This record gives sequence, C-alpha cells and structure tokens, in this order.
Amino acid sequence: MSGRLVLGGAPLGQPGDVGPRLREVMESADVLAVEDTRRLHRLAADLGVTFTGRVVTFHESVEKARLPGLMAAMADGATVLLLTDAGMPSVSDPGYTLVRAAIHAGVHVTSVPGPSAVTTALAVSGLPVDRFCFEGFLPRKGGERRSTLAALADERRTMVFFESPHRLADALADAVGAFGEAREAAVCRELTKTHEEVRRGPLAELAEWAAEGVRGEITLVVAGAPDRPVSLEPAELAAAVAAEEDMGATRKDAIRAVVDRTGLPKRTVYDAVLAAKTP
Repeated sequence: MSGRLVLGGAPLGQPGDVGPRLREVMESADVLAVEDTRRLHRLAADLGVTFTGRVVTFHESVEKARLPGLMAAMADGATVLLLTDAGMPSVSDPGYTLVRAAIHAGVHVTSVPGPSAVTTALAVSGLPVDRFCFEGFLPRKGGERRSTLAALADERRTMVFFESPHRLADALADAVGAFGEAREAAVCRELTKTHEEVRRGPLAELAEWAAEGVRGEITLVVAGAPDRPVSLEPAELAAAVAAEEDMGATRKDAIRAVVDRTGLPKRTVYDAVLAAKTP
C-alpha cells in the first residue's frame, strides 16, 4: 500500500502548542478523520490552516464502521490524518482499532507528536516521575472502580488516571479507601487552558475539596505505594512523632510524616502516640 496513516497530537488547550508539522499535514492530508468536526474547524481557524481533504467523523460509536472506508482510501494511496479532541489518538481516545488494522494491512503508520495530558500532569504534579503507569479512565460503576483501585494498592509506580469531573469526588473517596487518606496525589484540571488548576495534597484533602464540585478536563496523578512497612516498636514510633513536633510540625502533620516514612497505617502510629502518653 502506498498510503499512510498519520496520528496527530492535538493541543490540550493552547493552539500555540502545535508545531508547523501538524499544520502542514492538516493542509495536505487527503482525509481528515476527526473525533469532533466542530473542534477541527475551530483548531484550523486558530492555526490559520486551510484544509482541502475530505473530513469524516471518527469517534467511539462509529470507529469500527469507519474502518473499511479509511482502509480503502489508504489502499488507493491516500494520506489519512487522525485527530482526536486533545492529545494523542488511541491513548484513551479513538484510534487503536485503526492503527492495528493499518499495521496488519502493511500501511505506513507515523505520528506528528504533540501535547499529552499524561506526561504534562506528571511533570507538574510534584510526584516521582522516574517510573509511572497510565491506567486510563477508571470504571464508571462504583463497585468496579473500587475493585480496580484495590488491585493497585501495592503499585509502587506513580499512577495516572483520567476522570470525569462529575465522578472525581467519588473516585477520590474510593482512592482514599484503597490507598489511605495520606497518600499524596495531584488533581490537574484544564491543563494548559485559561483556568488551569493543579491541586496537590493527601487524597483525603483532595476528596474533601472535590466534594464541592469540579469542572473541566481532569487528570489525576497518585503517588505509588511506599516501601514495605518498617518494623518499629510503639515507643520508637512515638519518639519519631515527637521529633517531628520538636521541629515545628503539628501533631497531625507529625503523624502523617511518620506514616509516609514508615508505610505503617495511620492508626498504628496514632495508637503508639497515645500509648506513650498513658501513665
């Protein structure tokens, strides 16, 4: 086949993040397969791009139905540009089925790299990024979501999730149940857009904040599980908390610091402090 499939990285919010290569491919592509035609026209207007290629919708509900036509176009030598609403196609967005079909048929598959909410959120989260895993969207149903999070309780890598703003509060509450209230996380909202906001802190605090209602596109970054619990006697735990307090920490923050450092349950550390004060 002489055609090719180009995966275009669309801006998360700022059109200026797009490089000249995407502009060139938008103008020259024979077919533009897009998740939302309205966003295509808005992006083209923002970039000052005039495209002459045929436009077809390519979203989740029509993805499989569009495959034969797009494959036929590439068999005839066409260049097909795949654009989703934001970020890279096929990364929790439409595109995987088309990529697999193109590879199987011997079509050249390439990309014009662009912004990614996954790596952008990791970079601004303040959490370790030397190793991470991307878990995509959490299940919509509460039971399935809790099971998914419970299975990740011992994951040591930093985790990245996409989530709907309408389900964020429930997802964070379930994350508290799976990972503990002190696990550090960051909620990244409307990345690169005018109302960008990054909230960082323990899961319990973020869940309380989200309960008031959140809007916008959400990427959630959660720290991985701490090292296996350190074996310390109650008196040693109480002394560690006291040392944190001597350095100016409140009792709550001192206990949290020891929990984070040892990997022990908060209740274990709290009970050790109480026992130390019992005559």
